[in-house]
Amino acid sequence: MSSLSRELVFLILQFLDEEKFKGTVQKLEQESGFFFNMRYFEDAVTNGEWDDVEKYLSGFTKVDDNRYSMKIFFEIRKQKYLEALDKKERAKAVEVLVKDLKVFSAFNDELFKEITQLLTLDNFRENEQLSKYGDTKSARGIMLVELKKLIEANPLFRDKLLFPSLKSSRLRTMINQRLLPFQSAPTPHPTSLAWMTNPSPVPHPTVSAGPIGLAASNNAAILKRPRTPPTMDYQTADSENVLKRSRPFGISDEVNNLHVNILPVAYTGQSHAQNLYSSDDLPKTLVMTLSQGSAVKSMDFHPSQQTLLLVGTNIGDIMVWDIASRERLALRNFKVRDLGACSMTLQATLANESTSSVNRVMWSPDGILFGVAYSKNIVHLYTYHGGDDLRNRLEIDAHVGSVNDIAFSHPNKQLSVITCGEDKTIKVWDAATGSKQYTFEGHEAPVYSVCPHHKENIQFIFSTATDGKIKAWLYDNLGSRVDYDAPGHSCTTMAYSADGTRLFSCGTSKEGDSYIVEWNESEGAVKRTYHGLGKRAAGVVQFDTTKNRFLAAGDDFGIKFWDMDNVSLLTSTDAGGGLPATPCIRFNKEGTLLSVSTSENGIKILANADGFQMLHTLENRSFDASRIASGTVVKAPTISTFGASSATAGTSTGVADRGAPVAAMVGLVSRLIYTNSGVAILALASNAVHKLWKWPRNDRNVSGKATASVQPQLWQPSSGILMTNDISDKSPEYSVPCFALSKNDSYVMSASGGKISLFNMMTFKTMTTFMPPPPAATFLAFHPQDNNVIAIGMEDSSIQIYNVRVDEVKSKLKGHQKRITGLAFSHVLNVLVSSGADAQLCVWSIDRWEKQAYKFLQIPTGRTSDSLAETRVQFHQDQIHLLAVHETQIAIYEAPKLECIKQWVPRESSGPITHATYSCDSQSIYVSFNDASVSVLTSTTLRLRCRINPTSYLPSNLSSRAYPVVIAAHPSESNQFALGLNDGGVYVLEPLESEGKWGNLPPTENDAGPSIASGAAGSDQAPR
Repeated sequence: MSSLSRELVFLILQFLDEEKFKGTVQKLEQESGFFFNMRYFEDAVTNGEWDDVEKYLSGFTKVDDNRYSMKIFFEIRKQKYLEALDKKERAKAVEVLVKDLKVFSAFNDELFKEITQLLTLDNFRENEQLSKYGDTKSARGIMLVELKKLIEANPLFRDKLLFPSLKSSRLRTMINQRLLPFQSAPTPHPTSLAWMTNPSPVPHPTVSAGPIGLAASNNAAILKRPRTPPTMDYQTADSENVLKRSRPFGISDEVNNLHVNILPVAYTGQSHAQNLYSSDDLPKTLVMTLSQGSAVKSMDFHPSQQTLLLVGTNIGDIMVWDIASRERLALRNFKVRDLGACSMTLQATLANESTSSVNRVMWSPDGILFGVAYSKNIVHLYTYHGGDDLRNRLEIDAHVGSVNDIAFSHPNKQLSVITCGEDKTIKVWDAATGSKQYTFEGHEAPVYSVCPHHKENIQFIFSTATDGKIKAWLYDNLGSRVDYDAPGHSCTTMAYSADGTRLFSCGTSKEGDSYIVEWNESEGAVKRTYHGLGKRAAGVVQFDTTKNRFLAAGDDFGIKFWDMDNVSLLTSTDAGGGLPATPCIRFNKEGTLLSVSTSENGIKILANADGFQMLHTLENRSFDASRIASGTVVKAPTISTFGASSATAGTSTGVADRGAPVAAMVGLVSRLIYTNSGVAILALASNAVHKLWKWPRNDRNVSGKATASVQPQLWQPSSGILMTNDISDKSPEYSVPCFALSKNDSYVMSASGGKISLFNMMTFKTMTTFMPPPPAATFLAFHPQDNNVIAIGMEDSSIQIYNVRVDEVKSKLKGHQKRITGLAFSHVLNVLVSSGADAQLCVWSIDRWEKQAYKFLQIPTGRTSDSLAETRVQFHQDQIHLLAVHETQIAIYEAPKLECIKQWVPRESSGPITHATYSCDSQSIYVSFNDASVSVLTSTTLRLRCRINPTSYLPSNLSSRAYPVVIAAHPSESNQFALGLNDGGVYVLEPLESEGKWGNLPPTENDAGPSIASGAAGSDQAPR
């Protein structure tokens, strides 16, 4: 829903409430999901109107959205069940049990059984855990206190608990005055633009979506006694002690508890919960000083690489620093690339003085490129590919005189560059071609800064001038929509909070008075003015925001911090001294690091505890470059956000539409998998570090699922920590990495030659480690019926059946001669199939863990194979046919007898097969090769449908030896797959939208018996 619709909903809600249309108010609140009326919710709970309570909640969340939502619905349904038992309405209690509470048995079956047993008691208070249950009224009151805290802590209710501040009868007044937001104006220059309203964020209290239980849980007891029913007290609980377990724990039970039990619950009688963030979360500890060599004018951290810092100086130098290694990775001096193409004014200026100061540096939102605004007319765009690989992209003679600011935006879904300058104009440029798209005129003084933003599908730009005027522009030629004065007519910069809901500005007047304020967007007025900035500042005070919670400004030879919700100064630091009067400052995107310019041409890096831990983790690791290729592939529409050129078109058979490069990792991509939800890709590199890329949900990607059309974002938790496997004394590059993802995407089990680690996918924290080598784990697979049981293939050729819950190896299977390279369960046949570097397949019964059959692969005549070549196995959707992948062949077997149905041998010129996988519907097989090509086979016949040439997805500037090491299929899009390369690149491929599939479907063969399908059989298909 658009920002306009959102604002209108709030106006209508106010109107309906004033007119006493209560039922309609609640209906609109529920259906829009913009405002959760806690007062209505409290009344409904207090009155026991359970159907209305759940219906109202459904407009904002569902049971399985997150741990808080699950706890909310469980408490409500549990109370409904207990009330039915208390009234002796057994039929109703059974109905609630079966209809409402049964869903929670999947998360905690033991608890569901315990709840069911309450039916056998005359009075459920005979259960020790419910002995303190009072009457219905008091029980509802106690539950309501906990529900309110859960709702306030639930991120889905963020910004929905406070109604925006509106003047009474605002809608009626606006209709009378014809001043609805963004209403078409009769004149080409409207004098009023209603700034878009968003409710103020609600501080999240420290509250736990604790483990669902009959009563309030004793967290310490649960963790101390994981295999016995927890002791629960209905009214009190010990929320002080949450103990960590030092040994493995069960997944379906224990991890469920961890999944919904992050923080202890605050109960009646305890002090009110505090905000999630405190001043301790601010980066104030000095960790390093970098020598820059010239005065720092602007800095910007990379949007995803948390330690990558871009710097511009007063002599025109630009530098890229890796903070973790304290290494300057790249340096470029100011130089006009094409002087002949510049204006005569600029040529004359440069003839007198060839240097130019940097005014602003800025990364693009996806981190693919960055822009530099100089004090002399010029804007430079660069692409960065890691290390010293900094490439010229564009040079734009943008303004007459100084270019004061630069920013990026996405009008019309294409990346644009916005600049402003001394010539009093704002200009918008195509980031791909450098062509000018818009020029905005109207300021009467040099334009000092620009702040582009969007509310849903409405794109706009704020601009500020040196005379203190603020204007706003849409991407059209109708002039400015806003004309306001900055506080004190100051020279001002503007910035939104990270979530885009709150607008701030900071500036300094000609008299030296500085102001930092928050704006009320709906009124175009200052909402609050923060206190503590000094008087008579020597320059314009710079500021930044972080964590949607804090503000920081460089002032009085130090850094000052504010809580966004408190106008008083929170704290300050001088960073050990040596700062200029108004230092340049910049947070990294997670707010764990803060860079500050020094008076001696250096940069100080401050960190909080999470930032310090991140730097400590990374300091001995190679820099993880954000190399993102810029070239699109054959017949591709422009898919890079800066509009790269398409490659040469191919034939109509199996032409690739897009090869969206995800990013680069350090070293080889060893393992790659889509999350089961299809919204992210998880990769494990040869250096034992995991990376997770998520696709944003927006108007360009409504489903939020992985696609080659939209660039994903490298995701990390706010702590900035990495999921890094334990490693042995042997270098991880020489180990065999492996991982397995849980069905609900909540955790990943992984190993890189050391202990097996269990990671929480939400926090990236290590839950536990187990099974230290030797032997090392080489393959992992979850049991299809029991998440507590995992099959672990080992380096010593054995397979261990391990029960996580009881920390015990249940069985050890022996039958291979070399290390295990593949495991696959069939829940239909009740078997486990293993494969090894010995090119052998074995079938094991799940019931008794006994070998049922085995067979060695038939190595094609004339082909040689590496002695440790991996053999992978994967079951077809029918759970009977088995795909076996070896560097020499693709083969289909029928389990459990392992009868070879078909075999496909590629042409030798392609080199060895590096990996292969079924598509999600098992109709196709994607095969990658050492020559970087990819073949798409029909799974039933192993006939070649199309062959994708490396030039279709690899940029021409990459090494000729880059090739896919691993391939992963999307879990629900049958024509999408991802490639992980030996150089660390990850690519997502899809066919042309006009074709919708890879190549043509070959005719079905008549014979049903075993056959050999040679790679040559597909030679008549159009190569690509």
